[in-house]
Amino acid sequence: MEMLLMLTYAALCITVFKVFKLPLNKWTVPTAILGGFVLISFIMLVMNYNHPHSDATREYFVTTPIIPNVSGTVVSVEARPNVSLNKGDVLFTIDPVPFQASVDAINARLVSAEADLKRAKNLAVSGSISQRNVDQAQATYDDLFAQHINAEYSLAQTVVKAPTDGFITHAFLRPGMRAVAMPLRPVMVFVNRDAIYYTAFFRQNNLLRIAPGLEAEIAFDSIPGDVFTATVHSVVPVMREGQLQASGDMISLAQSPYPGRVPVLLEMTDPRFAEFSDRIPGGAFGQAAVYSEHAEHFAIIRRVLLRMASWMNYLFPFH
Repeated sequence: MEMLLMLTYAALCITVFKVFKLPLNKWTVPTAILGGFVLISFIMLVMNYNHPHSDATREYFVTTPIIPNVSGTVVSVEARPNVSLNKGDVLFTIDPVPFQASVDAINARLVSAEADLKRAKNLAVSGSISQRNVDQAQATYDDLFAQHINAEYSLAQTVVKAPTDGFITHAFLRPGMRAVAMPLRPVMVFVNRDAIYYTAFFRQNNLLRIAPGLEAEIAFDSIPGDVFTATVHSVVPVMREGQLQASGDMISLAQSPYPGRVPVLLEMTDPRFAEFSDRIPGGAFGQAAVYSEHAEHFAIIRRVLLRMASWMNYLFPFH
């Protein structure tokens, strides 16, 4: 931002000297330099305080590790990498044969137990057996019925479905592999489309002029020349650097991607952003600015600088 201001002022000075044919001497040149230093310093101080800018903005997304509830051999994989899915769409299927066999076996025993229960009730009415025998037959039937429900549930879990709207990425699961119901061994990573967060990391002293509901703007590196409107959703109340957990390890200086900065959640409000959302990969970088109600005239300068920074993304080195 400072460089853009200096370049803009330098271009303005060159134009003024050329148009008005001002002489280049020991009075005009130092005056222009000193005046620019004072002017830019004043603008930066007022603007940075009242309309903070973050050059560290990122899109975050929530993933769900896909872990099957039953173990077995994968017979088919329906989900394709990076293809949109709706909630309930099939991701992959586990061989249902052993689970179906378990259901059939329990059903057979359940039919027999139901017949035994009916006979026991009829005999109890005639006084041939005691009530205890009826209670035992009832308990046997209830136990098998519960096993039947559990077996049917396990059979249904052989078809693994999408938990929400989203897509699968980095899908390496193939038919013939064995999927195991272990929390530490997910077989897929599911990206949830309804859990996208735009977070700008501001310096801690910027919080003097950041509050929920204020207008903001975001410029993504991957979409040069476009700036999108947003609002401040919330300021994250805790920071990773201050986290403590009960464990057997002593505190270490954990490396943060942006040490000392406070994450601020931004909510996208620009209707045009829907056209570009598919072009922004999850985790993309960008820049953001928040506009407070103070020194509103300086907000125009911040808006112009943010757009100039966005246009600068058209320039990149070739390798």
